[in-house]
Amino acid sequence: MEKTKEMIGYERIETYEPEKLKKLEYHYKEILKLIGEDPEREGLVKTPLRVAKSIQFLTQGYDHDPKEILLSARFKEDYKEMVIVKDIEIFSLCEHHMIPFIGKAHVAYIPNGYITGLSKIARVVEAYARRLQVQERLTSQIKEAIQSTLNPLGVAVVIEAKHLCMAMRGVQKQSSVTTTSDFTGAFKRIETRNEFINLISAKLS
Repeated sequence: MEKTKEMIGYERIETYEPEKLKKLEYHYKEILKLIGEDPEREGLVKTPLRVAKSIQFLTQGYDHDPKEILLSARFKEDYKEMVIVKDIEIFSLCEHHMIPFIGKAHVAYIPNGYITGLSKIARVVEAYARRLQVQERLTSQIKEAIQSTLNPLGVAVVIEAKHLCMAMRGVQKQSSVTTTSDFTGAFKRIETRNEFINLISAKLS
């Protein structure tokens, strides 16, 4: 694996697979030719490499195991109230057009003997979002990973996202937002689900 570093007020380390990077660069160069561009002109000379790095970064979720992420910070704890991590930013690629959809995920679970680090919930969301996705599957995958790994009394996931494939092409509706949800266990009870919805809708004073 090759590591590259860029200094812009901080250090960022990105990891790429050199062989995959080379193949992607070649194919993106061919794409530029097919759409009628000249990949040798000044502004595009490095574009195939940049895009190759970009697509590896945007799909790095394939290299991450969400269950292992949760298990890396699983602790015994006698806490049986709702734990919510809301407004988790999502940047994903629609698998139908490979155009981004962006939004927020709200995730809750009710522990049953075990809790996990709060940042791990966000990392699970990221691991699934950084793949070619549909919002419906993304919602269920997050729920299933938490349920099967922590075995909580219930899991709730709500995702709100704007799909640029709808805004930029097709019906071209710029203001539409898609909301998906999935629930297990205690969250199937209307009173528990309503408490969750009220909490993620509330603003901190």
